[in-house]
Amino acid sequence: MPHLTIFYTPDLDRPVADGGADMQALCTALAEKMRLHHDEAGNPVFATGGIRVLAYPAAHSAVADGGAAGRAAGGTGEYGFVYLNLRLARGRSPAVHESVGRALLACTEGHFISLLKTRHIGITLQIDEGLEVYNGRLSSLHPLFTQG
Repeated sequence: MPHLTIFYTPDLDRPVADGGADMQALCTALAEKMRLHHDEAGNPVFATGGIRVLAYPAAHSAVADGGAAGRAAGGTGEYGFVYLNLRLARGRSPAVHESVGRALLACTEGHFISLLKTRHIGITLQIDEGLEVYNGRLSSLHPLFTQG
């Protein structure tokens, strides 16, 4: 852990020239932002081998009023939506939660900045932290980053 899951409206999978977004580039940028993030003491917040960023287009979606307000405002009426959920294990400070959230949201805004000027898109980022009821793990990734 940390795992950042992104759900988005499938219209964003169109080519960038057609009003879509490069979701792989967003995943890569967010993973890098997480890898480089440090806490108040200068320590990395996340273990490199635990970082996961996964994005999924919604098979079905409905956003707001279906486009009526967007058309009335002179747009196409097509709304995009991106939901990011970062799931963390317990133990990080509220200051780290805030700084990570701000950094990831800024990275996401930077990725979508040109689309936000030309399309109606909503973006939500939530960070969840909690005590797991069960937390099983199998990984051959972590040893790559913990060898001395």
